[in-house]
Amino acid sequence: MASNFSGVLQLTDLDDFIAPSQECIKPVPVKKTPRKKGLSKIQVAVDGSYMEVDTTSGKSKKLQKAEITLNDCLACSGCITSAETVLVAMQSDEELYKVLNFNKTAAEADKKIVVVSISPQARASLAAKHKQQSTEAAVALTHFFKSLGVSYVLDTTYARELALIQCAEEFIERFRSETENKNLPLLTSACPGWICYAEKTHGDMLIPHISAVKSPQQITGTLVKELVAKHCEVTPDHVYHVTVMPCYDKKLEASRQDFYNDIYSTRDVDLVLTSGEVETMLKKETRTLTELLLAVDATQSNSARPISELQAAFLDNLELLNHSGGGSGGYLDFVFKRAAKQLFGRNVDKVEYKVARNNRDFRDVTLKDEDGKVLLHFAAAYGFRSIQNLVQKMKRSKCPYHYVEVMACPSGCLNGGGQIKAEDGDREKQKEILEEVERIYDEIPATIPGNNEHAMTQLNSLKENSSKLNHTLHTQYHSIEKDDTLSLNVKW
Repeated sequence: MASNFSGVLQLTDLDDFIAPSQECIKPVPVKKTPRKKGLSKIQVAVDGSYMEVDTTSGKSKKLQKAEITLNDCLACSGCITSAETVLVAMQSDEELYKVLNFNKTAAEADKKIVVVSISPQARASLAAKHKQQSTEAAVALTHFFKSLGVSYVLDTTYARELALIQCAEEFIERFRSETENKNLPLLTSACPGWICYAEKTHGDMLIPHISAVKSPQQITGTLVKELVAKHCEVTPDHVYHVTVMPCYDKKLEASRQDFYNDIYSTRDVDLVLTSGEVETMLKKETRTLTELLLAVDATQSNSARPISELQAAFLDNLELLNHSGGGSGGYLDFVFKRAAKQLFGRNVDKVEYKVARNNRDFRDVTLKDEDGKVLLHFAAAYGFRSIQNLVQKMKRSKCPYHYVEVMACPSGCLNGGGQIKAEDGDREKQKEILEEVERIYDEIPATIPGNNEHAMTQLNSLKENSSKLNHTLHTQYHSIEKDDTLSLNVKW
């Protein structure tokens, strides 16, 4: 499974997996207790557990095992894929089936309200696999999840609308500030693979440059837990939120402690499935999107139990949202246009990129005045090669960019590790699949962020309360100090 994670999480100076003879090391706090007379010894019980035996009294007690959780792995500066066994157990379609099966027999008060939010990249991948158009796939997927017992099916593009607007405001404010200008370029934060790499390798240098705006997945999570719970008159822990994403790294993002609600002991996103895992579910249920589309029951539409605040986010809307600027969300495209207008009074209808000569995953764009002076210099860096080049420029203080859209996967999110791949691994066939996914993704006409009435109402409501705005749309990142003394080959 290691190959499913983005390249930046796999390229480390340690092995990418834990071999049978290796163990992950976690410091275990030892509580000091009053010293007892006599000695103790450790014995191994028949079941393999460790027992502490008091040599004086002969009494024994079972010692607690040290446990490694996904959060421990995220806080470690070593490997990342040592968390895979946890991810397989806790972030798979089997977990969703468990919740749905529980709801079938549980008392009404104990049932979970299951919400599934689907990213446009994942939807395009599934549509390409089943030879459907984007809008048709949206309706079919809504019907599929509802037939399993899901209450609401949403589109994360609605949250991306909010993220794009906030990213533009953040950049413009930082550009205008003399002190904050030291922290340019501003680097996007929507890609968890890139964020995890930045925190663990160059945290102190990179984190001041990283945008504080949450990814669309996490903004959706915050809105779902609050608004669905409010609408259904339950607490957020009664809402079970599932997202369908184009990459495995999103499982790591959802598991961050920053997105955990301590009051209700619940995460903003409880489970992340990839496009490929949803395809596995369709096969398990022996369903295709074509069959589902023919079987759509109007009584099962999202509008049966409307939530006005999320009206624009329902996946079976006749008018789905989309944004220009490519399959990774269009961050560079929108921020560049908005900044050119607000900072320099220039209207940019289309962003004209200059692609790097030897790397098609790195491109940049400039805005110049009449004398040829550069006013804005933006770039897009996709894949580990591009990220490495960007980081090296920043380390040498020779980075000319004001803003960089950073994504861990070559070709961006439409080519994420969780997308449906060619079954035989044929590169030419995979290239054709990616081209079809890109075509389907671009079918939905692009809208300008800020023109959606529902999204702007939501944003204006949040702006009335700065703490609520910060909680819903912003987060923070943490430098993780590397401990070179740790090695997966050391066995304690």
